[in-house]
Amino acid sequence: MKQYTDQGKVDTRSGFGAGLVEAGKKNPNVVAMTADLKGSLKMDAFAAEFPDRFIQCGIAEANMVGAAAGLSLTGKIPFIGSFAEFVTGRVYDQLRQEVAYGHTNVKIASSHAGITLGEDGATHQTMEDIALMRALPGMAVVVPCDYNQTKNATVAAAEWKGPVYLRFGRPSVPNFTGADEPFQIGKIYVMNEGADVTIACCGHLVWEALKAAEMLEAEGISAEVLNVATIKPLDTEALLASLRKTGCAVVAEEHNAAGGLGEAVASAVAAALPTPVEFVNGADKFGSSGTPAELMAAWGFDAAHLAEAAKKAIARK
Repeated sequence: MKQYTDQGKVDTRSGFGAGLVEAGKKNPNVVAMTADLKGSLKMDAFAAEFPDRFIQCGIAEANMVGAAAGLSLTGKIPFIGSFAEFVTGRVYDQLRQEVAYGHTNVKIASSHAGITLGEDGATHQTMEDIALMRALPGMAVVVPCDYNQTKNATVAAAEWKGPVYLRFGRPSVPNFTGADEPFQIGKIYVMNEGADVTIACCGHLVWEALKAAEMLEAEGISAEVLNVATIKPLDTEALLASLRKTGCAVVAEEHNAAGGLGEAVASAVAAALPTPVEFVNGADKFGSSGTPAELMAAWGFDAAHLAEAAKKAIARK
């Protein structure tokens, strides 16, 4: 089994901030915009280095989306940044009409997503944003797993032609992928090869899946871990190749059951390779207050719960 080392806990939003600066250095057309959340989105460094390419829009998310769409039509590559709740639900009409429908080259940087926002509670814990973004035609949906991958995914998003939804979080989590690993939108990354069960996951749950694979290995169970960092477009070829080998799967995500990674995988499986699948997700409910670690355990998003789900999937083969 491949071993991964925690290089130090750091928030994925900081990976976005670092990637944004790198993207700005590579392409002078990259522009950053935020709705009064420069610090929370870690856009400070970009604003300091490229002050003429940073726009503080104030608490006016709908206007920010429209302005970004307009800038993209002039050849700019705007990244708009806000909390996941505000940059999806609050401005869905603008995203649909001005970004997705026009297929404008706008990148939506979404921080503080999922329950790991923590103590702020249900009103700010967005568990339905992936579903909203997946439903928009032509929208790429990217959910990287750690600081390094978020940084590299941000650079890749700047180079992608068309709208991208980039989802990341607030808490400090293990940083374990390679700093220089290139990121490709639309590619599944095989983190660990296995023969008995596939664990397909994204975001914060990738590290938990790797820990679950270690637990399972101790019991003689070989788990293949797929980092599905791009939920749309889904790398169906890599997914089905894994399922043909293992014959069953667990899909784990920090998102509600409706419209997320689980449904994307289920659709691909039903169409091409009917396979037993267990789902680890937020079911059909809103979030709750607590520390990120407490909530991950309470909602069944930790390694122990993933390992149990894997055993259930194997039993259904």
